[in-house]
Amino acid sequence: MANNSTSGKLKFPLFVALDVDDMDSAAKIASSTAEFVGGFKLGPRLILRYGANLVREISQLAPVFVDCKFYDIPSTVLSSIEAAFESGASFVTVHASNGSECLRKVAALEQQLAKGRPFQVLAVTVLTSFGDKNLPTNWRPAPAVEHVNILAQVAIDSGLTGIVCSPHEVTQLRRTYPSAFLVTPGIRVKLAQIVRDDQSRTMSPKEALAAGADALVIGRPITAAVDPRAAVKEIWQ
Repeated sequence: MANNSTSGKLKFPLFVALDVDDMDSAAKIASSTAEFVGGFKLGPRLILRYGANLVREISQLAPVFVDCKFYDIPSTVLSSIEAAFESGASFVTVHASNGSECLRKVAALEQQLAKGRPFQVLAVTVLTSFGDKNLPTNWRPAPAVEHVNILAQVAIDSGLTGIVCSPHEVTQLRRTYPSAFLVTPGIRVKLAQIVRDDQSRTMSPKEALAAGADALVIGRPITAAVDPRAAVKEIWQ
C-alpha cells in the first residue's frame, strides 16, 4: 500500500504502538495482531519496566520499533542505538534535533549494524502533539511544517533515510525525498473517538497512505479496542 521500494521492509505498512502498562497485555495484543501488522512499537512506558527481554520476546512475532527518541550527547545516543539493536530492535528513533554532527555518526553506525540484519534509524522531526500554537518556546517563530522540513533535511543530509513526521507533512517530504522511509504517527480511526487523545496533526490511515506514508503508527485505536485483532483487520477493509 505504500508507494516506494522501502515498503518491502514491512509485511503491512503498520506499527502497532504497544502503549500499555504490563508485559502480559502487550504480548497478548502482539500475538493476536501479528498476522496483520508490519511490526510493533515499544516505548519507555514498557521498556523501563521490562527491559530488553520484552524487545526480544516481541521481536519473535514481528519487527520491533524501539521508540525512545534518543536525544543526548553523541556517545550516549550511539551506545543507546547499539543496545536497542542488540536487544532485537529492527527500528529505533532518535531526535533529528541532535544535529548534523551526531546524526552523521548515527548514520555510520546504522550502516554498520545493518550489515548483520535489517536495521534502520528513524529521525523524529516534530512530535504530533505539537501544532503551530504550542511549539516549544525556545523554537524560533515558524509554522510546525517549516520546522519539520528543516529537521528532515538535516537528517537526510547526514545520511539517514528514515523520517518520522505527522501525516500533514508527508506529501511534501515525499516529493522532496522520494526514496525516504516516512513513518507517520498521528493516525486516527473511528475507535479513537472513545479514548483520550493528545494528538494534534492527524489523518486517517487511508489518507496518510495516499499522501505518501510508508508506515503508520497506531496505538490506542487498537490497544483500547475490545478486540485488537478485529480493529487491525478493519483498518485494511
